[in-house]
Amino acid sequence: MALALMEHTNSTTPQNQLKPLIGKDYELKLNQSMQELLAEIHKETPNFSSFIHIFYELIQAKLDPPLESIWVYAGLTFHSRNLQKGDILDRITASKDLFQLVSACSGFSGSLKSIALLAPVVFEVYKVVVELFGKDLASKREKKAMREVKSLVGVILGYVNVCCCKDSSDECGSVGLNLITPFADLVRVWIDSNDGIDSFLPLVSGEIRERISVGGCDGVVYIAGVVIAELFLLQLCLKFHAGIAMEELEKELKIWAAGSISGFQNFYFFETLIRMLQEEILPVTSLLSSEDEVLLRKVLYDAVILVEYPFLNPERAINVPTEHMKGLAMARLIITHEGIEFFRKGGDQMRAISYNNAFSSSRLPSQIIRWVTNQVGLEEKANRSYGSSPKALIKWLLNLEDQGIRVFDDSISRCRTKIVLDISKADFEHSASKLEDKKVDDDILFYIDNKEGDKDSDEDKMNASMSATFVSAAHSMKLTKNRERKRKEGESAGKKKKIKFVKYERSSTVSKDGFNSESEVENPLSDEDTDTKE
Repeated sequence: MALALMEHTNSTTPQNQLKPLIGKDYELKLNQSMQELLAEIHKETPNFSSFIHIFYELIQAKLDPPLESIWVYAGLTFHSRNLQKGDILDRITASKDLFQLVSACSGFSGSLKSIALLAPVVFEVYKVVVELFGKDLASKREKKAMREVKSLVGVILGYVNVCCCKDSSDECGSVGLNLITPFADLVRVWIDSNDGIDSFLPLVSGEIRERISVGGCDGVVYIAGVVIAELFLLQLCLKFHAGIAMEELEKELKIWAAGSISGFQNFYFFETLIRMLQEEILPVTSLLSSEDEVLLRKVLYDAVILVEYPFLNPERAINVPTEHMKGLAMARLIITHEGIEFFRKGGDQMRAISYNNAFSSSRLPSQIIRWVTNQVGLEEKANRSYGSSPKALIKWLLNLEDQGIRVFDDSISRCRTKIVLDISKADFEHSASKLEDKKVDDDILFYIDNKEGDKDSDEDKMNASMSATFVSAAHSMKLTKNRERKRKEGESAGKKKKIKFVKYERSSTVSKDGFNSESEVENPLSDEDTDTKE
């Protein structure tokens, strides 16, 4: 259908009207056409019929046309079908045609530009999904529409995966990845005059939209990462409507999320996820309930904290500016701390412990310490101890900032007050725990309340088992100076169970509760990973 649309347009444009456009003539023609189009958009009754031919000519003039040419031509062609409020199945078909048109026009484009051009496709598919989620899906037609849109999202994700498999290292330095027209102006082709960029990019945070609007050297590369993030979230939200039990759903979401991140291997996509997790509420309120949003946040915390992705190593991300790498590292540090506090306050101490262990055994703390010590001329080895926990490292960095040394970027500096308050609150609660510790044994701090209910119930047995695990964890985290004393006491008082925490790693096999292969990971707290010594 996409090619048919192009052939139809070509048939109405005589060959003798096509003028060779090269070099500055092409850029001049594109800029002039964009200005005329934007002026027409603001009219009360705009007429875009002549612009379709103009932008088709611009596409045909180059083997790899600028993003603006394809973007506008696809938008004008799509809207000429007048299906904005038509039958939902027809709108899904139109979205499929749009996807085929965009992919056909970008056949000779680089992988990142091809992905960035999918932004309008994701926008149209999102509107269909929102409408379907608002229905009870009782009729056969609605059920068919849901199957069709799920299939379409899967196909688009497959296309993105193929694009991500291509080497984009040369593309990242290409001049063609810089937008000629501001992104906010390009969006006008797809949205109503009263809407803004927030309606066009509904599945990202306000900070991300602001970054795209401002533009800069990242240009198309950054947009591509945002498009992947929107598709990623859209697919996760669709899985919530698959009728799967909550426990099984969480497991499936974790496997798919970690596997997809490893498959995409896109720095700007990962950064977009991290930036969205910094918000109090994920941008999925139009698709998920508040309860489901909390579950999705847990899944994303696991995916970005517990797994160490090689493509984020500075040695691999050679096309990403060093300052950008530092900014992401600092954001990951903050997210790890917030994740630990999120689960600690929710009573999931084991998850909080696993996050801290994953952080301390990863390359992230050493990278941050190396960058900062090189910046201010400190000795790296003398400051390595600050990498034992996110909170300790953040406190060290805040102390350096208090001395006038800038280590956080603008996005983190804006929420500096909140970070300081969170750290102070955590310290206060820790101090309160220490005072309480003078009156009670360490075991009580990890006690799970099971006073209510039948003592012989399965739930009580499970709580007892979990309490034993937390007790063992407490004893395993004693200070080094007490280890020898504990060992001797253990020999005289009898054998005592302990927990060995295993580093969260990739595996070539599928564990019962975890991730698998290079794109999946194991659950560090599963039975297989727990070494119990009698």
